[in-house]
Amino acid sequence: MTADISNDHELCWARVRGRLRTELGDAVFRNWLKPLTFEGIDEGTAMMRAPSPFVRDRVRSQYSDRLRAIWSVEHPDVKSIAIFAVSGGRSESSRDEAESTAQESGRGAGMAEPAPRPAALRAPAVHNYSGSDDRPDFEAPLDPRFTFDNFVVGKPNELAFAAARRVAESETVPFNPLFLYGGVGLGKTHLMHAIAWHLRQRHPNRRVIYLSAEKFMYQFIRALRFRDTVAFKEQFRSVDLLMIDDVQFISGKDSTQEEFFHTFNALVDQNRQVVISADKSPTDLEGMEERLRSRLGWGLVADIHPTNYELRLGIMQSKAERLGVEMPEKVLEFLSHKISSNVRELEGALNRIVAHSTLVGREISLEMTQEVLADLLRANDRRVTVEEIQRQVANHFQIRLSEMHSARRSRAIARPRQVAMYLSKQLTSQSLPDIGRKFGGRDHTTVLHAVRKVEELRGLDKQFNDDVDLLRRMLES
Repeated sequence: MTADISNDHELCWARVRGRLRTELGDAVFRNWLKPLTFEGIDEGTAMMRAPSPFVRDRVRSQYSDRLRAIWSVEHPDVKSIAIFAVSGGRSESSRDEAESTAQESGRGAGMAEPAPRPAALRAPAVHNYSGSDDRPDFEAPLDPRFTFDNFVVGKPNELAFAAARRVAESETVPFNPLFLYGGVGLGKTHLMHAIAWHLRQRHPNRRVIYLSAEKFMYQFIRALRFRDTVAFKEQFRSVDLLMIDDVQFISGKDSTQEEFFHTFNALVDQNRQVVISADKSPTDLEGMEERLRSRLGWGLVADIHPTNYELRLGIMQSKAERLGVEMPEKVLEFLSHKISSNVRELEGALNRIVAHSTLVGREISLEMTQEVLADLLRANDRRVTVEEIQRQVANHFQIRLSEMHSARRSRAIARPRQVAMYLSKQLTSQSLPDIGRKFGGRDHTTVLHAVRKVEELRGLDKQFNDDVDLLRRMLES
């Protein structure tokens, strides 16, 4: 680029900025136009650099016509403008990018609309704003690993996966909101990132915001402090897709809930998609206003159940394949049995084994795995036992602990006993015969029948399913 930045051009830029501030107001100017940096005038095109792709896209879509008109008045040689961005630490200021932007800003003057850039379709920008207070600082970065292709689907998460995929692929809003809930490390954040990646790849012009509820609250407090609530509302109510992670963190925050309530309503009224995640279902969110809980349950509520052995094994096989390492099947099976709390612990265990093998030069084996992960395995063994499960389940269903070993078969006794067997299979490394022996010497087929029965009931009875989830969280805490 052969831009010529002279004192005359700088004065023109100062006048352009002054007129924009007067016309659009301080809030809009501070959030969207002040961050622009003037790079010069090149062959009749005023070149401006945005601090991020998001700001670039926002200015292009909302203010480019006015920018071009004011530039034409202040400097008659300027016929078009070009707005490019800094992405990943380097400027996208190539001539091709500038020409594409100049064409986009000049559509009103009869210029042809450019074709979408292949690079934008291949690699959507990850927004990670930081630094100057003049820059928007509300969106969390997306993890490139968290895509639909990398999500291992099993019975515990199949509904949530299908719903997330439908939201990402649908041209209309299928259900609003999509509410995902489940325990820590079960895949809620993965699915939300996958939705965002899919939309940015297929529809790069759609405006997507993903952030935590805590960050939403911080941005709202910041807007109140600087008396900038109009810009805050504009930022969050003008998107095509708003995703809020861990919404339980605004429980008890009345002012933030009030603003979130109105933002939610505004987006739904405009038929814009909202996706929410939490650790509990909307009806179980304590400290949340009743009207907000009601609205969060309007659309589709999809829970992600704790992983079973088969799903954990599939996840381990998938992650090992992506790491490009040969993992003995016995090691994967051992880890899938022993580490049942959440997927993050599983992934961390796998990374430790691979790192140890690479750095020390040891072959991966069952013995090496037990040695390297001794602390983690001890913690998991200590976390829950069959006896502890029996005590918790008996207390929850208000039966005597001795009933776990008795021969009584009434439903009031048999159902809690089946739940305890199911949780023992899910949360311990005990074999079916071992579990059966701890329930009054029962056969392993009895335990297997209990596991299958509980899985069936979880899909049919929401209250029963919530009871099992609650017990599991209590045992894992």
